[in-house]
Amino acid sequence: MFPAPGLNRDAARENGWINRLFTPHLEREEYQDLKFTLHRRLIERVNLEALSSLGQDREQAEIRDAILQLIDEERRPLTAAEKTRMVGEVMDEVFGLGPLEALLQDPTISDILVTTPRLVYVERAGKLMASPVQFRDDAHLLRIIEKIVSRVGRRIDESSPMVDARLPDGSRLNAVIPPVAVDGPLLSIRRFGMSALKPEDLIRNLTMTVEMLDLLRASVLARLNIVISGGTGSGKTTLLNVLSEFIPESERIVTIEDTAELRLHQVHVARMEARSPNIEGKGAVGIRQLVINALRMRPDRIVVGEVRGEEAIDMLQAMNTGHDGSLTTIHANSPRDAIGRLEVMVGMANSNIGPRAIRQQISSAVNLFVQMARLSDGSRRVIRITECVGVEGDTVTTQDIFTFERTGLNREGKVTGRFQPCGIRPRFHEQLEAAGFGLPQSVFETTVEIG
Repeated sequence: MFPAPGLNRDAARENGWINRLFTPHLEREEYQDLKFTLHRRLIERVNLEALSSLGQDREQAEIRDAILQLIDEERRPLTAAEKTRMVGEVMDEVFGLGPLEALLQDPTISDILVTTPRLVYVERAGKLMASPVQFRDDAHLLRIIEKIVSRVGRRIDESSPMVDARLPDGSRLNAVIPPVAVDGPLLSIRRFGMSALKPEDLIRNLTMTVEMLDLLRASVLARLNIVISGGTGSGKTTLLNVLSEFIPESERIVTIEDTAELRLHQVHVARMEARSPNIEGKGAVGIRQLVINALRMRPDRIVVGEVRGEEAIDMLQAMNTGHDGSLTTIHANSPRDAIGRLEVMVGMANSNIGPRAIRQQISSAVNLFVQMARLSDGSRRVIRITECVGVEGDTVTTQDIFTFERTGLNREGKVTGRFQPCGIRPRFHEQLEAAGFGLPQSVFETTVEIG
């Protein structure tokens, strides 16, 4: 199997794929045909269910020997290295997730996106690139999807052609099959690192400055309500994880997510996850139900992975009724857009609330909006920290505390710019001081150049 278009052999070797996926003596189609012939004959010849009773090590050894014997019977011109590679890939088909195994074992990959059996993309460091991984055909891809889905107790078929699921390692999976997927099965896997990023990692990665982090840390400790906004893949959940670290161990935290991704280090954390309906269309438990239930669980803090619908009104009411220090994320391109989306969501939940009352709810509930963005070089930055000030007329008023100003690209193609404080102490600074977390004026005056 040769590297996909746009990925040359040297790049493949540097990426660690060539050892598993590059076979110089066989054409791509011939290699695939041989692999599937071996897999089919293995299933016909070996009682896999009986072998499973022997224990994992013995079972794998027996399967490996059987594959080698089948390869010898095929009399194909394979070198010893090619035989080893072939055995590994057939075993991936038997015990693992086939072609996906090589990608799932690569810790540098954050997203796996299967568009067609022959077109598989991955994201590394915020950049999409073609991978050399391929499936034989739609049926092969569909079989792998069904294998993944069945492992997590879900199903996918024509009557239920879409599925969202969380894999055992915490990765988030979305699969869509025909008839909804027009050109064949689609598979997306959002992966998460083995260990969550720490605050110092955000400074090292130039996601924000020390001064910005100091402000956010003080805001969490002083129990301000914070909404993190941004586009898909901008780093909202990562930042939410980091900010959650600042919540004291003495407080009870209730987390609510559509798909569990948060990894809080505190001990006293009650985690809840929404549930999709069963095959009969019943049993669904939505985010709104979980938010309402969380209020009965004596939480000190409520952390909602993402508000995207009617649960927004319950989240805002919780923030306004003694559950200060709550955190959540929202899909939006700016703090102003986030306010607009919250207005729409609350309106969806209760049409009896007038627009002005909704804006009053938002302005009194939310203290800070933190805007994340994924830039053209793949880096993720906090591009705006904005205070929610109040309501004037028919508008929720805000003021920026920090912004990121882009100035161009350097020779390496990296975005250059500056983190720019707006020179104004936020109105909630008195609240920070009263809680014992006041900040010096220098925090709001230090510009940091990125170049």
